[in-house]
Amino acid sequence: MNFTALSEHDSEIKKLNDQEEQRQQETITLIPSENYASLAVREACSSVLMNKYSEGYPNARYYPGNVYIDKLETLTQQRALDLFSINQAEWNANVQAHSGSPANLAIYKALLKKNDVALGMSLSHGGHLTHGHPVTASGSFFHFQQYGLNNKEEIDFSEIEKLIKQHKPKLIMCGATAYSRIIDFEKFHALAKQAQAYLVVDISHIAGLIVGGAHPSPFPYADVVMTTTHKTLRGPRAAIIFARNDLIGKINKAIIPGLQGGPHNHTIAAMAVALKECMDPEFKQYTKQIVKNAQTLAQELKKHYRVVSGATENHLFVLDFSDKNFSGTEAEQMLAQVGIFANRNTVPKDTKPFSPSGIRIGTPAVTTRKMGEKEMKEIAEYIHDTLIQRDPEVTRQAVQELALAFPPPA
Repeated sequence: MNFTALSEHDSEIKKLNDQEEQRQQETITLIPSENYASLAVREACSSVLMNKYSEGYPNARYYPGNVYIDKLETLTQQRALDLFSINQAEWNANVQAHSGSPANLAIYKALLKKNDVALGMSLSHGGHLTHGHPVTASGSFFHFQQYGLNNKEEIDFSEIEKLIKQHKPKLIMCGATAYSRIIDFEKFHALAKQAQAYLVVDISHIAGLIVGGAHPSPFPYADVVMTTTHKTLRGPRAAIIFARNDLIGKINKAIIPGLQGGPHNHTIAAMAVALKECMDPEFKQYTKQIVKNAQTLAQELKKHYRVVSGATENHLFVLDFSDKNFSGTEAEQMLAQVGIFANRNTVPKDTKPFSPSGIRIGTPAVTTRKMGEKEMKEIAEYIHDTLIQRDPEVTRQAVQELALAFPPPA
C-alpha cells in the first residue's frame, strides 16, 4: 500500500513498514499460521470504520450513530454463515472476538463454571496453548485434562474415552495447531454425547480447507465452532465464534460484557472482505493446492528427517529432530538466516516447549504466492542444505531469487 500520509507524518513508522514489506517479499514463509491478506482486506482494515465505538450488538448498542456499523456487522455474520454452508435455522455467528485466544476463553466462560472439568489436546502432541495448558487462563480457571496421540501418532480416542469415564468433563475441545491428519469429528461427537459434554471445535488452522472441501466439516457434529480469520482464510487477525442458536446468547454475553468492550469495526469489515474472497471458485483450487504442496514438501523432507504422524493430510506437518545433533530452535535459527521462516515446535514426549525438538512447516502462504509442487521440491532442498550447513550464502541467494519470482499480493 502507498502510505502517502504516513510518509509525510511519521517517516520512522513508514520505514519500518517498508522494511517488513521487503522482508516478506524476499523470504519464504512456511509458518502455518501466517498468510498474506489481499490489498482489499488491508484497505478495509485501515478504513474510517476504526473511528466508531460500537459496544454492544446490532440494534442493541450502548452508543448512538451505529446505523452503518449495525449493517456491517450483520453482513459479516451472514457471509460467515453462508461461507460454511451452515443451516441458519440452527446456528448463528459472533464476529467480535479480537483473536483466537480470547475467543476460546469466551467459549469456556460461556459454557463452564470456574473449576469445571474439560478435555483438550496436549501441547506437545499438537494442541494449542488455549486448549488447557496450565500457563494459560484456560488452564488456570478450569480443570483441563489433556489427551494426545497414540503409538501411530494419531489422535488417541481410547485415551479420550478413559479420561471421560474418569473425569466426567463438561466440555471437550477438539482441534489442533500442529496435527497433520484429518480430524474425525464424528468420533468426537459420539464421545461428547457419551459424556453429555459440549463439543467445541477449534478450526483456526483448517477453516479454509473446510471451505474448499479439502477437509471434512465439523458443523454437523459440534455445539460451538471457533476459527481465526488470518490463517487459511487469508483475512485480518480476528476470530469468529459459531454457536448453535440455544448457545449463541451465552457466547455473546461472554464476549461483551464478559471479556471485551467495543468491537474493532475496521477489522470486522476486513473480515467481511476476506469471507467474500473465499466464496470465489478459485479459492477451492487454492485450498486443494495447499494440501498438494504440503504433501510434496513432507514427502521430500521425509527422505532425511522424521515426519510426526508419518505424513500430512492437511496444510502442515512437524519435523522431529530428536535423533539429530540440533534442536528445533537451532533449526529455526539456521533457516531464518537463509530467508526461510518455519517455527520451532514440540513433538510428542517433549517436555520443554521453549526448547522443542521439532519445527512446524506449512504451505498456506507459499501457495498464496502461486508456488506449486515444483517449488516445494526446491524448498525441501534448500531446507536440507541449510540444516546440514551446506553453503548457506548460496542457499540464501537461491531462496531470495525464488521468493522474488513469486511475489505476495501487492
